[in-house]
Amino acid sequence: MKRWLAVHAWLVFAFLYLPIAVIVALSFNQSRFGVRFTGFTFDWYIRLFNNERILEYLTNTLIVAVVSTAVSTILGTLLAVGLVRYRFRWQNALRYLLYVPVVVPDVVMGISLLLLFDVVRDAIGWPRLSLFTIILAHISFQIAYVTLVVRARLMLLDPTLEEAAKDLGATPWLTFREVTLPLIMPGVISGALLAFSLSLDDFVVTFFTAGPGSTTLPLYIYSSVKLGISPEIHALSTLMVGITILVLLLGALFWKRRV
Repeated sequence: MKRWLAVHAWLVFAFLYLPIAVIVALSFNQSRFGVRFTGFTFDWYIRLFNNERILEYLTNTLIVAVVSTAVSTILGTLLAVGLVRYRFRWQNALRYLLYVPVVVPDVVMGISLLLLFDVVRDAIGWPRLSLFTIILAHISFQIAYVTLVVRARLMLLDPTLEEAAKDLGATPWLTFREVTLPLIMPGVISGALLAFSLSLDDFVVTFFTAGPGSTTLPLYIYSSVKLGISPEIHALSTLMVGITILVLLLGALFWKRRV
C-alpha cells in the first residue's frame, strides 16, 4: 500500500512540475523554435533585459500587482476585523457575499466590471480603460481573498487578550496596533501573498478592463501565442519561478529562526 501511495505521489508531483521544468530547460535552449534541445546558452536572458517592450509589460504587471495588493490587504484586514469583532445588522449576509468574487467565473467578473466602468464613464466621463481600471478590477476580487484569510486567523485568537489590553487603558486603535495586528500578521501576510499571486497571473479580468497602453505580461503572452512564444518569455518565467522559490526559502528560514 505504501509503495502505491509513493508512486501516486511521484506521479502527482511530476504532473505539477514537469511543465515548469520544460520552460526552464527551453530558456537555456539555443533553438528559437521547437522543443528539441540544440545547445546551452544564456542569450535569451541577455535579450530579455534588452527587450524594452517585455520590460514595459512586466513593469505594468508589477505596478498593478503591488498597488492592488497593498490596497486590498488594508481594506480586507479592516473588513475582517469588523466582521469578527463587531456585531451589526446584515452581518451574516455580508459574510456570505464575500464568497461571491471567489466562486463567480472570471468571465462574468470581467464583463460586469467592464459594463460598470462603461456606465460610470458615460455618466461622469471617467474613468477610461487604463492601468487604473485594471487596479480597481483586481482590488474588487482581492479584497474577498484577503478578508477570508485574515478572518480565519482572527477566529483562532482569544478575545480576552484584547479585553485585557482595554482593561489596562489601551485605546481601540492602540489595542489593534499593539495586540491584534501582531497576532494576525501571519494571516495578513498570507492574504497579501495570495492577492499578489492572483493579480500577477490574472488574464481574464485584465483582458476586459485593460485599455490602450496598459498591456500586462499575461495579455502579451496571450497575444504572442499565435506567432509562437518567444524564448525571452521562457527566460522571464524561469526568473519568476526562481524568485518565488527564493522568497519561499527566505520566508521559511526567517520563520525557523524566529521559532
